[in-house]
Amino acid sequence: MTELEYVLPTDIERRSFEIIAGELGGRVFPDEQRPIIMRAIHTTADFDYADNLYFSDGAVSAALSAISEGVLFVTDTNMARSGINKGALSRHGCECECFMADEDIAADAKRLSCTRAAASVDKAARLNRKLIYAVGNAPTALVRLSELIREGVFRPELVIGMPVGFVNVVQSKEMLIESGIPCIVARGRKGGSNVAAAVCNALLYMADGDTPFRM
Repeated sequence: MTELEYVLPTDIERRSFEIIAGELGGRVFPDEQRPIIMRAIHTTADFDYADNLYFSDGAVSAALSAISEGVLFVTDTNMARSGINKGALSRHGCECECFMADEDIAADAKRLSCTRAAASVDKAARLNRKLIYAVGNAPTALVRLSELIREGVFRPELVIGMPVGFVNVVQSKEMLIESGIPCIVARGRKGGSNVAAAVCNALLYMADGDTPFRM
């Protein structure tokens, strides 16, 4: 019979990060990247994130500065929006929105013959607000973001590029990196709304000064 490890409910997260650190075998990451890498692994149990997360220069510091000013988070799925810690958002005067189910987005997507994810990017650009855009599902959102960035129409404080899948996923992530915008990207096919939310949470917890997952 398999023997279970007894862990108090309040200690499960701490124990999980101890296991992750142990399995990483003493690998060293930059201080500003470590909590994000650790939380992505914690969320997925996938150690590939130790290697496939790309951080543009100054991406984390740009995000933390924006959070300190009460930035708006925009996600491409309601799943990602639901996964972002509401208490942490509130502590920093931040908000989070997802436009995918809005009636005007459905109408715009039909009129423009584009995806709702792309139409949502256009809506976010029209807000003229400081925002962090977190993409966990739709490569078309990253493509549209890259287009608007190159055109000088839209410049988020940070783009989190974590779409998962097969069609234009890898290409859209590379387009984002090439745009020069501050970004954190899961290179390759892996990602998902849960990973996008995990990166947002890691940044919010870092803004709290909470960095317990040292290695």
